[in-house]
Amino acid sequence: MEEIKAVVFDVFGTLVDWRSGVAREAARILGGQGIAADWGALADAWRAQYQPAMERVRSGEIPFSKLDVLHRINLDHVLGAMDIPADEATRHELNLAWHRLDAWPDVVPGLQALRAKRFIAPCSNGHIALMVNLARRNGFVWDAVLGAELARDYKPKLAVYQHTAAAFDLEPWQVMMVAAHSSDLAAARQAGLKTCFVARPSEHGPGKGETMASVTVDCSVRGLDELARLMG
Repeated sequence: MEEIKAVVFDVFGTLVDWRSGVAREAARILGGQGIAADWGALADAWRAQYQPAMERVRSGEIPFSKLDVLHRINLDHVLGAMDIPADEATRHELNLAWHRLDAWPDVVPGLQALRAKRFIAPCSNGHIALMVNLARRNGFVWDAVLGAELARDYKPKLAVYQHTAAAFDLEPWQVMMVAAHSSDLAAARQAGLKTCFVARPSEHGPGKGETMASVTVDCSVRGLDELARLMG
């Protein structure tokens, strides 16, 4: 652990509870207009469009677009599929639900403890404005905001992880990637980073998140507070 100089994080699911937050915002915005729907199902359907939309960028089919743009395309698709009426202002407000997500309880104290001795930053597919809004909402104090917008590509492309390490003037092996998703960690490891799995068993609803890594990692923890203790 002594050789690790920076710790970087996946955000959606790893640091913030996207499913509960999106469902809450949908209930507030759409439910407030008298619309009834399964808000958890809406959140799941919206998230299900996440990787296919980014794959269009990764494959070169479309130019790099910020996540807000992709989220809006996906939202329009989901509302149409669920036959939910919404005007332009409502769709715009709902699309910003991803900027108003809440952190898991261990995250803020864990980040504070880790930052005492190491650089910390998001390595997220979310763009800078989105990361800043989540940071301000939850009290995250970053040393930098890194990830997809810096690399102009989306994880799990190796360039995203490599640009993150380079931004700190560090070698990849001096950086640890923390995520609740085995696929993210497998790509980070391939890019040369150290990796840590953090369990988020409720990410997709109670008992529907990953509880252990399905790939080789350098460590596994149940929360960022545990990681901070492990790293001294």
